Amino acid sequence: MISKRIIPCLDVRDGKLTKGIKFKGNIDIGDPVEAAREYYEQGADEIVFYDITASSDKRDIMIDVVRRVAETIFIPFSVGGGIRNLDDMRRVIGAGAEKVSVNSAAVMEPAIISQGARAFGSQCVVLGMDVKKTAVSNQTPSGYEIVIEGGRTFTGIDALWWAGEAQRLGAGEICLNSIDADGVQNGYELDLTALISENVRIPVIASGGAGKPAHLADVLTKGRADAALIASMVHYRTYTIRQIKQYLSDRNIATRMFW
Repeated sequence: MISKRIIPCLDVRDGKLTKGIKFKGNIDIGDPVEAAREYYEQGADEIVFYDITASSDKRDIMIDVVRRVAETIFIPFSVGGGIRNLDDMRRVIGAGAEKVSVNSAAVMEPAIISQGARAFGSQCVVLGMDVKKTAVSNQTPSGYEIVIEGGRTFTGIDALWWAGEAQRLGAGEICLNSIDADGVQNGYELDLTALISENVRIPVIASGGAGKPAHLADVLTKGRADAALIASMVHYRTYTIRQIKQYLSDRNIATRMFW
């Protein structure tokens, strides 16, 4: 049985760990380097780092914070936010990241996916998808739309089509975030997650909505996700990663146990 991955997400703004709800009302809650170390020691499988205002502010990612996190942990580390071209990818990987997540830039210039896959391998290229439920139409037949620039710009692009196109271009993984569920802690968007997971061959990381271990169990089984991103439930110390993994293990959902 393939183990499911549990991945804490560090949203970073101005060098501080931050958290919001539905991409709004962010408050600073700590130091991303200290948080990364804590989650690594608790048994996280990977860490995801997003510089959440780099794209909307049209600035470079905070490479110094990336480097400090990479020096602190010894598990796979994915970085996104403000990555616009191959040189940005190279800088992030050079700073210690194993994976690079492209989101807004990939929508505006899809060739960045294939360029990154050729230069570093598909396993290094993660497509970040921020998705909002919308009306079913000829433009968005799945009923889900891609939104970019930190939830600020609606694209009219159908989420299911974009997932398939990114796979064709060479993305090695999809991190699928539901804007509607983000930070609410009422559970992942299971219909969206299952829709994407069942229609691509590459791994899908579910993101947005985790509030208790049962939500992870649901998205890893009913949603067919390969991994689950978590934030609030560990940032606010409601649960530890060890507690989450034990809960999943008790329900015969395999994870990597480090103790």
